[in-house]
Amino acid sequence: MDSTAPAIVPAPGGFTLDDYVRLVNDEIGMPLEPEQVACDFDELPDWDSLYLLKLVTALELATSRKVPVGRIFEARSLREIYDLAVTG
Repeated sequence: MDSTAPAIVPAPGGFTLDDYVRLVNDEIGMPLEPEQVACDFDELPDWDSLYLLKLVTALELATSRKVPVGRIFEARSLREIYDLAVTG
């Protein structure tokens, strides 16, 4: 671990769904409206595998937790990924 890197501090009160939507928009660069979180990936016109890789990395930094990647590959929506990342 790089000792010069800033410490990651989870958002007060936990990592909320609103935090997640902002992360998807700001950190991975995919436009996402809150109501699209539960949509199947097939319904998201911009979704691709590169976003998934970026999302896993951004989630691990934001939540200070390892994301269960094997289970992420089985997810069918961004909401399922959020649930896995936050609750394990």
